[in-house]
Amino acid sequence: MREIQFREALREAMVEEMRLDPKVFLMGEEVAEYNGAYKVSQGMLDEFGPERVWDTPIAELGFAGIGVGAAINGLRPIIEFMTFNFSLVAIDQVINSAAKVMSMSGGQYSCPIVFRGPTGNAGMLSSQHSQNFENWFANTPGLKVVVPSNPADAKGLLKSCIRDNDPVIFMESELMYGDKGPVPEDEYLIPIGQAKVVREGTDVTIVSFGKIMKVALAAADELTKNGVSAEVIDLRTVRPIDYATIINSVKKTNRCVIVEEAWPLAAISSELTYNIQRNAFDYLDAPVVRVNSLDLPLPYAPTLIEVILPNVKKTLQAVETVMYKK
Repeated sequence: MREIQFREALREAMVEEMRLDPKVFLMGEEVAEYNGAYKVSQGMLDEFGPERVWDTPIAELGFAGIGVGAAINGLRPIIEFMTFNFSLVAIDQVINSAAKVMSMSGGQYSCPIVFRGPTGNAGMLSSQHSQNFENWFANTPGLKVVVPSNPADAKGLLKSCIRDNDPVIFMESELMYGDKGPVPEDEYLIPIGQAKVVREGTDVTIVSFGKIMKVALAAADELTKNGVSAEVIDLRTVRPIDYATIINSVKKTNRCVIVEEAWPLAAISSELTYNIQRNAFDYLDAPVVRVNSLDLPLPYAPTLIEVILPNVKKTLQAVETVMYKK
């Protein structure tokens, strides 16, 4: 194991897969000459050349479509969106082409493509650059949606996504690119669709994913100081969802809090809440409580951002609610 940054873990995953498979290539805005907007693709142009690391115009609909066409014809593109807020310009290619080509062709064509880039807020970037669309994409049959929370998972999951024969949405965070964490030196893959119990506990289950795992783990640390044992689950994948791991945990702890950055209506947390009450109702000692962002566009002012986003304080209050301490 060695400590590397999140961006380095992503780069290693792409480089290793491109070395193994000449059909894999990277395409997006500033991924080549500029070494990536967030330096994720640093040095890749030098190694693989302009035929496999492509700079594109500011035209997400165009280069997403090129990627889909390339995937249908046997290549394995990695399409980088500078932010998933910009994927809205290309959403027709993602939803109506990539996700549906397998079913609409009667199984004659697959679309092995990875759309990756940052999701959610990244500080004072205001409303149009701070949105979470994990639930949007996860609501689409034919897509897989992966949201890693640490460098090791980022590498292992991205390698699996690149090898997968289905289109995958791989969502990162600008606020995590500089995070360091232990990453195995040997090659490894993390299966798509497996959640991880990152912390064992007995009193309450806290479920989250992506960068909000930091909130969940920090809240668990605070709860420990007060004698509350929290089990923390990292979803890692939001389509498919590993319901079994969550249900088994809730059957043990009898309480659940779900922490998610997205807006509350039709969120991933909504789906989890339904499945928990559907499959573990008799084990619940309290209704499931969700901690989401407020149902508002994210403003620019940092004081308002703090009010709107999930945080440790709100998570602790949610735990108090399910434990009837409030």
